[in-house]
Amino acid sequence: MGLQCGIVGLPNVGKSTLFNALTSSQNAQALNYPFCTIEPNLGTVVVPDLRLDELNKIYKSKKVVPSTIDFVDIAGLVKGASKGEGLGNQFLSHIREVDAIIHIVRCFDNDNIIHINGNIDPARDIETVETELIFKDLEIIKKRYEKVSKLIKIGDKKSKKELELLDELKNHLVSGKLAKYFFDELHHEDIIHLSDLNILTNKPVLYVANVSDTEISGNKYSEIVRHVSEKENAKFLALAVEIESEIANLQSNDEKKEFLESLELNQSGLDRLIFESYSLLGLITFFTASDKELHSRTIQKGIKAIEAAGKIHTDFERGFIRAEIIKYKDLIALGSEHSVREKGLLYIEGRDYEIQDADIVFYRFNV
Repeated sequence: MGLQCGIVGLPNVGKSTLFNALTSSQNAQALNYPFCTIEPNLGTVVVPDLRLDELNKIYKSKKVVPSTIDFVDIAGLVKGASKGEGLGNQFLSHIREVDAIIHIVRCFDNDNIIHINGNIDPARDIETVETELIFKDLEIIKKRYEKVSKLIKIGDKKSKKELELLDELKNHLVSGKLAKYFFDELHHEDIIHLSDLNILTNKPVLYVANVSDTEISGNKYSEIVRHVSEKENAKFLALAVEIESEIANLQSNDEKKEFLESLELNQSGLDRLIFESYSLLGLITFFTASDKELHSRTIQKGIKAIEAAGKIHTDFERGFIRAEIIKYKDLIALGSEHSVREKGLLYIEGRDYEIQDADIVFYRFNV
């Protein structure tokens, strides 16, 4: 399993409905009562990428393999979750395993759908979830503190700095602040000391304001969520989850296109959510291409050519000679590899070249 985005929030805010729409399945129950999701549901979702279609017009590949992203539907959190309310500790542990958080917030009025707190209040709901995440982080720090203290007692001098940082982080969290603000101020060498803590409130977040189907552009509630996201330097998206569920369940692309046009949209909200999640995880795409196979490959931004080679096959990395790079815009403009080479726009790069988004890469290797 690759990098994962966890869908979190209070009960009955639309998490499982969103997950079902994303995965175009009914794997996750979507029922009108709290805690209908107990175990996390996992789904792998294709990343929509029109560049694949354009490249296949050139290569006419027999096989086309798109990029994917993994989503996890995690049960709803409630006040007191860190103390076990609503099976909360179990659910918080599930959140700890994901790489980024999609925090869905209810931003619609509907008397037929129960709100666990009785009324719509996005700021309160966000604070409830964040408080429980902070409490879980404090529990993580406490366990680590005990372990590091034992190491210091047996003479491990390197652990002294980590203990100091744990103290500072604990005080920061106790004041009600998210860990991300603490880590933002740390020097790189200090971050290394805490790199494997896997703190929940330091994970990247995308806030999804779940609005009604008559307010797909947003409303007074979603503006509150937007304000919180801006304050936290997080990503934000307003989404009518019920509408997206209807679109996802349509059988053909023509039907989906017609539905979107009726709403005066040129792209589904789910596509935007997938793109934002991809970005949230720090991912980019490069391509390998031939008449046999066109492959969209997912890597983290900043990876070198030799590391990316290993993502394809260990032999590529072990016997790396060079990477031949064609820029997507050049290939599309000129229409063929031959024309790109004639224009001198095929670039020969070494092992330390940083792969760029949309690069078309041909590896030369010898094992």
